[in-house]
Amino acid sequence: MSWLDNGEIVAKISEFLSEDLGRGDITTQATVPPEARGFGKFLAKEDLVLCGLEIAESVFLHLDPESSPLETNAVDGDEIKAGTVFATQKGFADVLLAGERTALNLIQRLSGISTLTRQYVRAIEGTNAHIVDTRKTVPGLRMLEKYAVTIGGAKNHRLGLDDGVLIKDNHIALAGGVKEAVFAAKNKVGHLHKIEVEVTNWGQLREAIQAGADIVMLDNQTPEEAAKLVEMSRNMNPNVLIEASGGMDLKTVRSYAEAGVDLISVGKITHSAWAVDISFKIQTL
Repeated sequence: MSWLDNGEIVAKISEFLSEDLGRGDITTQATVPPEARGFGKFLAKEDLVLCGLEIAESVFLHLDPESSPLETNAVDGDEIKAGTVFATQKGFADVLLAGERTALNLIQRLSGISTLTRQYVRAIEGTNAHIVDTRKTVPGLRMLEKYAVTIGGAKNHRLGLDDGVLIKDNHIALAGGVKEAVFAAKNKVGHLHKIEVEVTNWGQLREAIQAGADIVMLDNQTPEEAAKLVEMSRNMNPNVLIEASGGMDLKTVRSYAEAGVDLISVGKITHSAWAVDISFKIQTL
């Protein structure tokens, strides 16, 4: 799983299963013989961009390290049509039943994010802009959700507060102004850190660029306002990256890309993504 293949994710899966299993699956223990074996089919019940196959497989492997690998011809990022069985999992029936809900919750959530992200990416095709995510993620799921964003074709913004300097309105107010905030950041952070500043008008944009900001975020501007600020920014320093943010939806996002921004941050791809409809039907092996 590349950058997701680490101990942190394994530990998360253990937590997720403990939350659901508690002291044990008493329904399965009461109704299913412990030696029974079966196989479960993952069925897409709507069109989706697949994400989380290895995560789902890890759930069953955590319950039974001797479980068979997930059988599939698909990979994360594939577009799956409704009605398609895209993977099967064999193993002891009690393991399949115990892991069913956790595996489904994860693959449905991650596929929902990758599906919505792909829609935003396609909405701005042919422009020079890139869709990026935000920190508006479910606590505890950030790494997985940001992985899903990349599977959908977008890029990651900061992974956390320790990952980059982004001076926003509250920082500006507490620091005493845009210039003061940028100068303070330049004096304290390492030389490898870029500095981004959120701006809401021409005055703040000019001050941020003059103070040496590497990136400016145009917050809650109309596409027309964004286009004007982009032109002003390019005239001052063509090397400054320009990000647009605030209330981006599929109907308007292309207008911001055509305004000339480099990045468009979209909180909706994580905080408003739906869990796609996937079922897991188990049969006797």
